[in-house]
Amino acid sequence: MTEAELLDAERRLQQAQRDGDVAVLEELLDDRLVAIGPDGARYRKSDDLDAYRSGSSVVDSLTEEDLEVLVVDRTGATFALCAVAGTFGGAPFTARLRYARTWAYQEGRGWRIVAAQISPA
Repeated sequence: MTEAELLDAERRLQQAQRDGDVAVLEELLDDRLVAIGPDGARYRKSDDLDAYRSGSSVVDSLTEEDLEVLVVDRTGATFALCAVAGTFGGAPFTARLRYARTWAYQEGRGWRIVAAQISPA
């Protein structure tokens, strides 16, 4: 439950987004996930996984510009600033995005995201 372990989980998430690796995303996203996208819409884990599976969400590049990690007991938060390019819903995009993620540590499963907010930077 250390900051180093949470940092590793965040970096695994970013790599899974780049790779479109649904198996790793399935592992890192909690079933109760609630995320607010840069469009202000509310998304669940199933929405995110379905978008990657169907190819409607493709990340061509994701470059981390800044990252802060905070751990308090079994709860963690990551705050990332990233330059992202890809396709969403069939439309190409490029953006600088701020990701604020809340993680919960679960024995036997490690760090999993329970909430996220993605905003234009």
